[in-house]
Amino acid sequence: MSDLRELYQEVIIDHNRNPRNFHKMQDANKYAEGYNPLCGDQLNLFLKIAEDVIQEVSFEGSGCAISTASASLMTEALKGKTIQQAEALFNTVHGLLTKDEATDWDRLGKLVVLAGVKEFPARVKCATLAWHTLHSALTNQVIAASTE
Repeated sequence: MSDLRELYQEVIIDHNRNPRNFHKMQDANKYAEGYNPLCGDQLNLFLKIAEDVIQEVSFEGSGCAISTASASLMTEALKGKTIQQAEALFNTVHGLLTKDEATDWDRLGKLVVLAGVKEFPARVKCATLAWHTLHSALTNQVIAASTE
């Protein structure tokens, strides 16, 4: 477990300091806003989807290290996925963070480091913000996604 903890810390720090896909996408055709009122994290998520496949994904906003890293990891994982695959990934990651279920670790790739967030229950909402925002974008919800 200490290896996972070290990997978790390294990946969170790296993705917080150098978030991937951190910019406003001008030609997005899906968009959603997310907000975590508990700690003030806010996120704007941009998706470009063509023929049911996520071609591009980006985000902007401000938040804690876990929130930013989770969004960064998520954007990397989503490129090239179908909407159905993205929804399945949302469900898997949400379950990983909120339930004590067996998870298909191999399917998660780098996202497996998010399992480390469970050791800090107060931070789970930080890690799930990007994922709830993704779900809102994919289901065309017009109200901001919230962790509350």
